[in-house]
Amino acid sequence: MKKFWTAFLVGSSVSAAIYISGFGYIFKAIGKNLKKGPITPSTDDEEKFPSHIIQNYHCDLWDKDAEYNQKTLPENILQELKKTRTSSLVIIRDHQLIFEQYWKNHSQDSLLNSFSMAKGILSMITGFAIEDGKLDSEDQLISTIFPQYADSDFGKFLTVKHLMMMQAGFDWEEEYRHPFAENSKQYFIDDLASQTLNVDLKEMPGTRYEYQSVAAQLLGLVLRKVIGCDLSSYLSEKLWKPLGMEYPAKWSTDENNTEKAFCCIHATARDFAKIGQLVMDEGFWKEKQILSKEFCRKLISPSAQNPAFAYNVWANRDHTVPHYFFYGFLGQFIIMIPEKKLIIVKTGLYNRLEVDKNKRPQQVKFLVDELSTLFQKTFPLQFLIFFVFTNRFFAY
Repeated sequence: MKKFWTAFLVGSSVSAAIYISGFGYIFKAIGKNLKKGPITPSTDDEEKFPSHIIQNYHCDLWDKDAEYNQKTLPENILQELKKTRTSSLVIIRDHQLIFEQYWKNHSQDSLLNSFSMAKGILSMITGFAIEDGKLDSEDQLISTIFPQYADSDFGKFLTVKHLMMMQAGFDWEEEYRHPFAENSKQYFIDDLASQTLNVDLKEMPGTRYEYQSVAAQLLGLVLRKVIGCDLSSYLSEKLWKPLGMEYPAKWSTDENNTEKAFCCIHATARDFAKIGQLVMDEGFWKEKQILSKEFCRKLISPSAQNPAFAYNVWANRDHTVPHYFFYGFLGQFIIMIPEKKLIIVKTGLYNRLEVDKNKRPQQVKFLVDELSTLFQKTFPLQFLIFFVFTNRFFAY
């Protein structure tokens, strides 16, 4: 009995210390994770948190390529996908669904966590807000929306563009590996606005690139304020309905109904592919300009501070097959390969992906190389015979 009370008193003291130190969210994290699903952040977190629905209007299915699901993935690709605990792989070729496969009880209607792919979508929302006159431009000062930044030596220079390009200069260390990190707190905290607006700047914005999820959350707060509604409703009107998404999506929120702008849009792999297709087609969708060409080009145009990172979208222009991609924690990708007319969506659950010197996951390059070769468009034999014959005929 004495040991029991000693353990109880020690546990109570530790719990009290955690609460007093501002880490009470850890108990919330434990409760949510024990309630349903994995005990760590997962692609299947959509039922763990409150959320807003991103409504669709009608279901516009992808057209299927004549070769849909006729190819079998070779062993080297299957092994890579297995190792990284892949849940879905969807490939679009020339605006048609050419391949899809799902693992671990997932299917085409599974809502999967975007994690930080949401940051790229957030930048697209910024483009819509500029087009609608809700924001003046990417260079608008944050202090015009949140006046407290005007009193900060560095904050008074902070712009919307700095937030999208991860050049804000916040006093924030991006860390995912332990439960006391600010990112862990951000994922489970009840009041995101309070946490975000109390993070100071440590240097002049625009000085250098430093990936910081707090920048995306501040951008989300800015957008909510200028558009006058929640981000989910705006995203529904601007993307989910015009693109004919197959399913409504969900955007996780804190307890104050503020979207986790830095992450956590839960959608199907097929619908994520439509976002990649829209960006690769410079905002054009089925005979209509949804988002301006100019802004879509900016989305994938890196800065001098980081040649691999643009408006929350990653780039690899120097590769033999140039490509761009949305990138989320644990290996979520929307990959765009313009010269091959390919979109690749891959979701998974793996936290040890190798990266290059610019922090780009090596798996993206692997998928680009292997899948662009496997799914390259070929011409029927009769077409090739006709082409050779006509070339010889006209040569005379």
